[in-house]
Amino acid sequence: KPCFKYQVISYMNIFTVFFFSILGHRTLYVGVRMPLVRQAHRHHRNHGQKHRKRDRVKESVSEDQESHDTPSQRVQFILGMEEDEEHVPHDLFTEMDEICVKEGEESEWKETARWLKFEEDVEHGGERWSKPYVATLSLHSLFELRSCIINGIVLLDMCANTIEDIADMILDQQETSSEFDEATRKKVWDILLKNHHHQNEKKKGSILPIVRSFADVAQKKAEPQPSEKNGLTHETTPTDLSKAELHFMKKIPVGAEASNVLVGEVDFLTRPLVAFVRLSPAVLLPGMTEVPLPTRFFFLLLGPIGKGKQYHEIGRSMATLMTDEIFHDVAYKAKDRSDLLAGFDEFLDQVTVLPPGEWDPSIRIEPPKNLPSQEKRKMPGPPGVPNGSVCHEETEDDRGPELQRTGRLFGGLILDVKRKIPWYWSDFKDGLSFQCLASFLFLYCASMSPVITFGGLLGEATDGQISAIESLLGASLTGVVYSLFAGQPLTILGSTGPVLVFEKILFTFCKDYGFSYLSLRSCIGLWTAFLCVVLVATDASSLVCYITRFTEEAFASLICLIFIVESLEKLLKLGRKYPVHMNSDLDQLTLYNCRCSAPQKPNVETLDYWNSHNITSSTVPWPNLTVSQCHEMHGEFTGSACAADGPFTPNVLFWCTILFFATFILSSLLKQFKSSNYFPTKVRSIVGDFAIFITIVIMVLIDYLVGIPSPKLNVPNSFQVLFSGDVLFFHEEEFTFIVEQKNEHLFYTVQ
Repeated sequence: KPCFKYQVISYMNIFTVFFFSILGHRTLYVGVRMPLVRQAHRHHRNHGQKHRKRDRVKESVSEDQESHDTPSQRVQFILGMEEDEEHVPHDLFTEMDEICVKEGEESEWKETARWLKFEEDVEHGGERWSKPYVATLSLHSLFELRSCIINGIVLLDMCANTIEDIADMILDQQETSSEFDEATRKKVWDILLKNHHHQNEKKKGSILPIVRSFADVAQKKAEPQPSEKNGLTHETTPTDLSKAELHFMKKIPVGAEASNVLVGEVDFLTRPLVAFVRLSPAVLLPGMTEVPLPTRFFFLLLGPIGKGKQYHEIGRSMATLMTDEIFHDVAYKAKDRSDLLAGFDEFLDQVTVLPPGEWDPSIRIEPPKNLPSQEKRKMPGPPGVPNGSVCHEETEDDRGPELQRTGRLFGGLILDVKRKIPWYWSDFKDGLSFQCLASFLFLYCASMSPVITFGGLLGEATDGQISAIESLLGASLTGVVYSLFAGQPLTILGSTGPVLVFEKILFTFCKDYGFSYLSLRSCIGLWTAFLCVVLVATDASSLVCYITRFTEEAFASLICLIFIVESLEKLLKLGRKYPVHMNSDLDQLTLYNCRCSAPQKPNVETLDYWNSHNITSSTVPWPNLTVSQCHEMHGEFTGSACAADGPFTPNVLFWCTILFFATFILSSLLKQFKSSNYFPTKVRSIVGDFAIFITIVIMVLIDYLVGIPSPKLNVPNSFQVLFSGDVLFFHEEEFTFIVEQKNEHLFYTVQ
């Protein structure tokens, strides 16, 4: 007969059954999965739990045994174990509640923070949530949390249906002593069953039962079905949730579970009570969580009065740990306390400590746009390299396919088309979202401002042969064509500083040597287009990978410098055109006048105008003409109150200076409004996104209401070429596309 030999590793699992076969002398290893815990049920409070102490002592001894595995290696082993249905990691929503005691009122658990990916705190006053930010933890609180896990109660894969069951299981593990008698146990049990007040509940008395009814409805819908995973369904109808809850539920991934962190200070404990519980399966606890999600993890920390801030930081550390990708998976798959400690130690290996004198911990760090991958933490590192350090080895060039030579004619262009076609229609469909409206308005302002600015400068530099209307038409056509066929719909095209310098030099050259500026400009444009086709055909764009960030910053600095200089030059020109009359004698104010008079030396243009209208200088009533009529008749302005182009207009220079600095200051303030503490997060986000557009609208409206004739850019009502001539018109939109590919990012800069 075969002989069976059983070896019990722990009271929770039977790992191996040895079967010896006499005939074949072969050994068969059978892994048996047994229930990890007994079913939770009510226990009598007077039963002693002395055998728990013996088990905990053995467990602490096993933890102190020498191990040659690093925390990283231990975590990799834990994550590599086979998964069953109950240990598959889910997305977690973590909520931290603190016990709140007010005079004359019953104590309750009050929500103070929550974590989905990043931390959100209830702002002072409890009226609204803060913006999500990267949680910063003190090293001392992390070590205290580690001590809590070592010395506290750890219950894994416990079966519970209510918060009462969880309270019973925690208290059953707590040893009875003179410091923790039956009266203290009763008080702890009562504390755990207190109501939970969430931030979105406006009224303490009336809203909480409604929230519990919401959870009850969801729990009824979550009754176990044979075909449902984990025996629960997490579906909730929109009518079961308030407007705030429904808005937040949209951010939570489908199938997510909850992790509840409860911390607080009470007056009946002399030493902290710590418990970490993992439920199996996850259960929906009515009123426990802000949103009706089944609770998987439960962390409790109750301690004596006087250390509330310390307990708060330990709770934040625990909640932040649950958002860490690696520790989150370890918490789902851990078999015992040592596995949790291995995950915790691996987290500590990756922690970066900042000196207290070089950084203010109260500064909230904005969440990164792209989260770094944590896959390297799951892979074994090279021998001899400390965990969390960087191994500086020569790596192969990891340039993207966009920057690699194909060796074929137009090979890069063909590959670009193949890469972009699958995303072509989605780029347009994604743009139909309301969230893109702010980007549209920003791109409109960002595109129009330089086009109009450089268009006006080009008009001055080329005597009106290329001005604002031509620049606007050229930017519109090239922008539409580029967005449709280049695969970069958010790229900004327009005239830049180098183009303006080039146009000035070219126009001066043509004027000195008697060449036709527009004809030569068209030939240069065609030649540039031919060179671009040659560069595309030969994959010369792959050379862009050798351009450093210095080149990008040099071009960007040049553009900013040109804009600043041009704006200041405009103010100086306004000072010459609309001078400030200083040291004016107000007693002589009645003697100031400005009249229209006949030109003393009329030029050919003036004489042609008079002849075409059959008028002479003597027949025109010059003193009675208005300013516009005087300009039309080519008259001259004479008098002490006259400026260069007509009567002196006061306040223009000062008003333009006010508009100049007010626009800059207001746009900067509105842009920084997103990180302020005023108004809800959604309002601040909208104001910050539309900062430039709001500033322009406000300043234009103020300028219109004040009525001071500040100079405006004259744009014709219709699209037409202002300079007439039978020439081939070619307007070039020069742009420099700089791509810098690093290991951690990819820059696209268009100028």
